[in-house]
Amino acid sequence: MSASSLAVTGWFPVWQRNFLVWRKLALPSILGNLADPLIYMLGLGYGLGAMLPEIGGQPYIAFLAAGTIGASTMNAATFEALYSSFSRMHVQKTWDAILNTPLGLTDVVAGELFWAATKSFFSGCAILVVVTVMGLTHGPLALLILPAIVLTGLAFAALGLIWNALAPSYDFFMYYFTLFITPMTLISGVFFPTDQLPPWLAAVGGWLPLAQGVALIRPLLAGQWPADPALHVGVLLATSAVAFAIALRLTRRRLLK
Repeated sequence: MSASSLAVTGWFPVWQRNFLVWRKLALPSILGNLADPLIYMLGLGYGLGAMLPEIGGQPYIAFLAAGTIGASTMNAATFEALYSSFSRMHVQKTWDAILNTPLGLTDVVAGELFWAATKSFFSGCAILVVVTVMGLTHGPLALLILPAIVLTGLAFAALGLIWNALAPSYDFFMYYFTLFITPMTLISGVFFPTDQLPPWLAAVGGWLPLAQGVALIRPLLAGQWPADPALHVGVLLATSAVAFAIALRLTRRRLLK
C-alpha cells in the first residue's frame, strides 16, 4: 500500500479489526443495545401514552419512537467511544500494538470514530426495524432516517473520544453521562416537545447534537420533509469535525507526549 493511499484509508484496518472482534458476539451485542430503548419506548409509549393527547397530530408512541431512535444511536456511539475504546487504548494496549505498524495515531482514532459510528448505526437501524414493524413509519422518506442515524452516530462518537482521551479510569465516564448525556436527553425533544421547556432552556437544547438528529428523524418517520435540514446536517457535521480534531489532539498529547 502506498503512502498516499495509507493516508486516506489507514483507518480501515482499525475499523476492520474491531468489526472482526465484534462479529463473534454480534447478535448478543445488538440485542443488548435493543433491549433498553425498547423497554422505554413500549413502557412509556403505551403506558404513559395512553393518558396523553396526540402531539403534533400523532400518537405519543410515534413521537417517542423518533426520539428513541436518536437516543439509541447516541448511547451506542457513546458507549463504544468511551468504554470499548478506553479498553483498547488503556487496558488491553491494542492501540500501542497498532502504533508499532505503519499506521499512525490519526488512523487509530479515525478507525475508532468510524467503528463507534458503525455500532451506533446497527443500534439505530435495529430500533428503526422494530418501529417499522409496529407500523409507525409512513412512506419512503423513512429511508432517509438511515443517513440521519449515521450523522448522529458520528457526532457522538467524536464527542465520546474527547472524554476517552481525558479519562484516567472507567469511573470518569460517569461524569460524562451525568453532566452531559442525561441532561441532553431530557431537553432535546426525546420524551416531550421542547416548547414545554423555559424558552432559554429550549434554545440551549435545540442546538445540542441529539436535538439535531431528532429534528431530522421525527418528520421523516412521519413521512414529512424536515424543516431546515441543511442546518441540522451542518451542525452534526461540524460537531463531528471539530470534536474529532479536539479528540485527536488530546489523544496525541496523552499517548505521544
